Amino acid sequence: MAEKLLMRALKGETLDVPPAWMMRQAGRYLPEYKATRAQAGDFLSLCYTPELAAEVTLQPIRRFGFDAAILFADILLVPQALGADLWFVTGEGPRLSTLTDRAGIDALKPADTVHETLNPIYETVRILSRELPEDVALIGFAGAPWTVATYMVAGRGTPDQGPAHALKDGDPDAFGALIDRITEATIEYLSAQIEAGAEVVKIFDSWAGSLKGDDFTRYAVAPTKRIIAALKARHPGIPVIAFPRQAGDGYKNFARETSADCVALDNSVAPEWAAEHVQRGVCVQGNLAPGHMVTGGQALIDEVRHIREAFANGPHIFNLGHGITPDADPDNVALMLETLRERR
Repeated sequence: MAEKLLMRALKGETLDVPPAWMMRQAGRYLPEYKATRAQAGDFLSLCYTPELAAEVTLQPIRRFGFDAAILFADILLVPQALGADLWFVTGEGPRLSTLTDRAGIDALKPADTVHETLNPIYETVRILSRELPEDVALIGFAGAPWTVATYMVAGRGTPDQGPAHALKDGDPDAFGALIDRITEATIEYLSAQIEAGAEVVKIFDSWAGSLKGDDFTRYAVAPTKRIIAALKARHPGIPVIAFPRQAGDGYKNFARETSADCVALDNSVAPEWAAEHVQRGVCVQGNLAPGHMVTGGQALIDEVRHIREAFANGPHIFNLGHGITPDADPDNVALMLETLRERR
């Protein structure tokens, strides 16, 4: 059978029409997701029920025919597996017990115990590896250590990641210990996903943009580099996508500095800039503004064509610049793919 399009792009092949998937493609904009979520009862039950998590992962593949499926889970399952309390507030998002000092960090569970909590996630991966169409790649994922740490320190998402910055600056040894624990747990988690059948893994650093200068190197680049090195040592040839969102100039050398096979781009950078500065010798992923999935129309068609052409001279995976939003129209997703694949 011909190699999957996503895997070809990750190996550096320039394709006439790039493979496509969307961040959060299984989610609240789909009526079938809402029905399955109601069946599960709550978000965490959906994540930890393999049959239902696999079902919502498969739904956008059936509806749209994406070239890749991404495991349905959440980046905050790792903190929960390390001993943090985790719950979700309807309409507001996740809440965690907070970490404020070294004693709390030292009390976290060892990294190699996370499988006790996360085994249902690996079962979801096994189901998907059996049930996905043969031409669809399976992506596993985890949050990057910095982004996960920001939630663990603050107990929730924050506009500027201020609590994490305060702990980082006020007690760098304690914060470094937290980053180390998350990094070790993430290696274990992603390695187990690969063993269960994930063909690619992605590291989401959603709050990387608030790190500047040496902090970006220390807390965004270095942990990602460590995770990728460990995964490639355990699983030679496994491709890794890294997403240091809003990294700006930090995107330029991120693949070289971390050994990532692909750098995902948010929509704050122009495709032409990224083609010149990031795509040289490495696959890039992105970077349609998610708002187009709400508004649709000719502007969506024009921007899909613009991005496709801007990245046409190198390896590219078409995606959004961030996750699709709950108010998106599924018809606009179909229009995006129809436009992208005009020349296929």
